[in-house]
Amino acid sequence: MLLWSAPDGRLGPCCSGPYCGGMRIHIAALGGTIASVPTDSGGVSPSVSGEDIARAARLDTIDVDAVAGHAIPPEGQAGEEGGQGAGASSSGLQMTFEQVAQVGSGSITVEHLVSVVESARTAASEGAVGVVLTQGTDTLEETAFVLSRINDSGIPIVVTGAMRNPSLPGADGPANVRAAVIAALSPQVRGLASALVMADEIHDPVFVRKDHTSFIHAFSSGPSAGPLGWVSEDRVILPHVPAGSCGGLAGAVGAGGVVSAGGEAQPVGDAAAAGGGARPAGVAGAAGAAPRPQFPGLTSDDVFPQVAVIAVGLGDSLAILDGVADAGYAGCVLAGVGGGHVPQSALPAVERLAQQMPVVYSSRTGSGSALENTYGYPGAEIGLQKMGLVPSGVLDPYKARLQLRLALAVGGVGAGGDVGADVRAGADVRADVEAAFAPFRPGFTR
Repeated sequence: MLLWSAPDGRLGPCCSGPYCGGMRIHIAALGGTIASVPTDSGGVSPSVSGEDIARAARLDTIDVDAVAGHAIPPEGQAGEEGGQGAGASSSGLQMTFEQVAQVGSGSITVEHLVSVVESARTAASEGAVGVVLTQGTDTLEETAFVLSRINDSGIPIVVTGAMRNPSLPGADGPANVRAAVIAALSPQVRGLASALVMADEIHDPVFVRKDHTSFIHAFSSGPSAGPLGWVSEDRVILPHVPAGSCGGLAGAVGAGGVVSAGGEAQPVGDAAAAGGGARPAGVAGAAGAAPRPQFPGLTSDDVFPQVAVIAVGLGDSLAILDGVADAGYAGCVLAGVGGGHVPQSALPAVERLAQQMPVVYSSRTGSGSALENTYGYPGAEIGLQKMGLVPSGVLDPYKARLQLRLALAVGGVGAGGDVGADVRAGADVRADVEAAFAPFRPGFTR
C-alpha cells in the first residue's frame, strides 16, 4: 500500500494528485538490518515496514526549502502558484512508501532491483523528485551499482541501510534514512542515477564498498576515490561529482538511451515499452539533464543470466573452471591476483572457458584498475586479452559480475542452457561485453 506523510509526520492514504503539496520522496524498502527486530527463534529478522523506518527518522523536521533550494517539480506537473503543484506547501515534505520485499540483503536479486526501478518510474510520473531505498548492508554496494546502470526513471535512487538494528543502543538507521532523504532532495544529487549514503557520507556506486563487518562506518570509497561528499546540518556538501554524471556515459549514451554494439540508441523506460524514443517523465538534473543509465528499459520480464566469480590464489590450478558451463553459468569473472593475473599452470583451463562463454578478468585487491598492457609473462594481462578475456577496468570482481549479467541480459544471452557456447563466446557477444566495460577502463568518464 502506498502511504503519504504530512508535514506534521501523520501518515495517511497516498494523496490522489500527481504532486499533492510540497516535494515528494518515494521510500522503497527491501528489509535488512535497518528493518530487523529480535524474534522468538533467536537473533533478529527483518519485519519493520518502510514507513515505520521513516517515522523514526523525523523527516517532518527537515527544512525542505533550505535543502532543495531551486529544485523544481517534473515538467508538466507544476501547479498554478509558485511552480510547485496544486496546494503545495513551501516547506512540506510528502512521502509515499512501498514494501518491495522483506528479506535479508543476501537474498536480494537483480529482479528485486528492476522492481525498484519500475517503482521509481511510477513515482517520478506522479511527482516524486527522488527515491530512497532501504535494505541490508551486506549487498548495499552491489544494489547501488546495479541501480546506477539501470535507473531510467529520471530521478535519483539513494540507497541506505543500518549497521545496528533498531533494538540496539545507538541504532544508526534513522540518521542514515534522514541523510539519504536530504541527499535525494538536493539539486546537487539530481544528475546521479544512484548514490549510496551511510554515516552521513555520499558515495559513488562504482567505488564504494563495505570494508568492515560491524563498524558503524563500514563503507568507504578508498583508497582510489573517497566519498563524493557528505551531509552536514541537514545540508548536502558535494565537492566531487562524477564526470559525465549528468550526461550519461561519455561516448556511450545518446539523448535517447544507451548505444548498443550496433550503434543504435535504445529508448528507455516507458518509452521502450511504447516503442518510442522519448524519456519517461522525470526531474531535470543539476545541469538540465536527467540521469541516463547504461542499460535502460529493463523490466521484470527480462532474464538475467548467472555469472560466476572465481577467485584466483597462489598455485591454484583453476580446475573448477571446467565445470562452470555445466553448472548453468553464462559468463565468468576471474578475480585475479595483482592486476588481474592467473597462474601459468591454469592457462589451459582459462582458455577452454573463454571458448565457451565471455570471461572478464579483474583484480582481487578491490581497488585500482585491471592492468591491460604492462606484463607479458604467461598468465598476465596481455596474454589473457589475446585469449579473448575482457578487462574489468576499475570495477572490482563483484561489480564486474553484475555488469556482465546486465550486458548479457541486454544482449539477449539467456541462462547457460538456453544459448549454445558458440553464441556465448562468439564475436557479437564479445563486442557487447567489450562495450559494456569500456566506460570503466582507462580514460573512463562514466
